[in-house]
Amino acid sequence: MGEEEEDNQLSPLLPSSSTSSVQRTGTVWTAVAHIITGVIGAGVLSLAWSTAQLGWIAGPISVLVFAATTLVSTYILCDCYMYPHPHYGPNRLRSYMDSVLFYLGEKNHKACGVILMETLYGSTLAYVITSASSIKAIQKSNCYHREGHNAPCSYEDTSSMLLFGAVQVVMSQIPDFHNMKWLSMFAAIMSFAYSFIGFGLGLAQVIENGTIKGSINGVPTANIAGKLWLVFQALGDIAFAYPYSVIVLEIQDTLKSPPPENKTMKKASIIAVSLTTFFYLCCGCFGYAAFGNNTPGNLLTGSGFYEPYWLVDLANACIVLHLVGGYQIFGQPVFAFAERWFINRFPNSWFVNNYYTNKHRWFPSFQINPLKICFRTAYVASTTAIAMMFPYFNQVLGVLGALNFWPLAIYFPVEMCIVQKKIQSWTRKWVVLKSFSFVCLLVTTVAFIGSIQGLINAKFE
Repeated sequence: MGEEEEDNQLSPLLPSSSTSSVQRTGTVWTAVAHIITGVIGAGVLSLAWSTAQLGWIAGPISVLVFAATTLVSTYILCDCYMYPHPHYGPNRLRSYMDSVLFYLGEKNHKACGVILMETLYGSTLAYVITSASSIKAIQKSNCYHREGHNAPCSYEDTSSMLLFGAVQVVMSQIPDFHNMKWLSMFAAIMSFAYSFIGFGLGLAQVIENGTIKGSINGVPTANIAGKLWLVFQALGDIAFAYPYSVIVLEIQDTLKSPPPENKTMKKASIIAVSLTTFFYLCCGCFGYAAFGNNTPGNLLTGSGFYEPYWLVDLANACIVLHLVGGYQIFGQPVFAFAERWFINRFPNSWFVNNYYTNKHRWFPSFQINPLKICFRTAYVASTTAIAMMFPYFNQVLGVLGALNFWPLAIYFPVEMCIVQKKIQSWTRKWVVLKSFSFVCLLVTTVAFIGSIQGLINAKFE
């Protein structure tokens, strides 16, 4: 048994006013790893289906437009990390929520808090669904290889989700972002691996077919209304695949200085978004070219590829391993926010504030805290339970992407930029920023409507 001793120290996840104890050692490459881990996830697997709904012109253009929009949003947020000077501060805003409170006030802070927590929670929920699909795909791939492609290979999601949830209960005890470099590096490698395999399998299938499938108009439907619903849902899926605004400032807070953190973060964002866009276009376009109107909703788990079965298994194993890290990238800000609230609300509670050091001769010593163990375990259990109730990959991704794209990736960053740079109403910059926000709002609205309609159909069909 390990030896326990009371430590009585504060949580390492403190409000932004207490930063002296945090040692920032991150570089542009650790930031790239964090971004790729957060961005390339469940979304990339749906892009072939999204391209199929939009067609050969609108599909790739939509991916590029969302990539550009993501970079604009990120550039705005990077300059909000320090105030009043974007390079030298001296005030440091360590999280998205801190930034909204500082620039936009308490009312916007509360509204943002609700949306932000829903976004992060929804992302971890989507990762549970995706990981279960990949585990099931490995089982089906092996079954088809043994029994033939027409064999009735069917497996339940429940056991796969429970397995992934059990792993996350353990992984969720990682203290904070500053202790996740190794996990993000590993997850980023896995994301490149399965993206490259998906691209390679799609290219090989196109070569085998001897023709490029698909059309300018995309998958045909019985009526215009049906086509519009699918197009709107496809936009929601692409929206889910890109923005990482909610974790920009948390990642930026891990970077060492000099050079100024915002310069490093902008450089990392350009590298990461460029790489992800390349893989997104490859997976989306080659997947559509390979399967045309029969493109599956999930490129690697939708029975699009059967052979070589070991490569399909490897790709899905990489997805699961990546999502283990991706879940933590989006879960850690929720843990930090909740634990800060409990610390401020119950400053004298041993359950909240006491830490115990566990020492064992066979393992490195580590600290445990009753609140962290209970809250983080309950969080993982809730995402797993809801995922088992709504295991619909494309529809869930579309709803989450559409619901969160405009408020978090566009509206709040634009409003903070206007306040920080003291941009006057009806000036050229003000009109451009407001127009940008309004157009993105329209896209978000139609994508949300289409995705909700798709989710309802999937649930009751």
